[in-house]
Amino acid sequence: MKLNASTPVHWRKSSYSNNGGQCVEIAPDFPNVVPVRDSKDPDGPALVFPADAWRAFVAGVQAGEFGSV
Repeated sequence: MKLNASTPVHWRKSSYSNNGGQCVEIAPDFPNVVPVRDSKDPDGPALVFPADAWRAFVAGVQAGEFGSV
């Protein structure tokens, strides 16, 4: 899937964001994929992940599998 200017996208930033500039935004409105972009570059490219892979990544973060920063 390729996002372009004609693709309607509603971006969402985590409520845990500290607005310190190190945030990502996701577009949760797609059934099978999750677009992700850098919040500092809203006109830049987005990475698009399969929804299952994104859910597994989020579950891993929540479980502490990647350590803390």
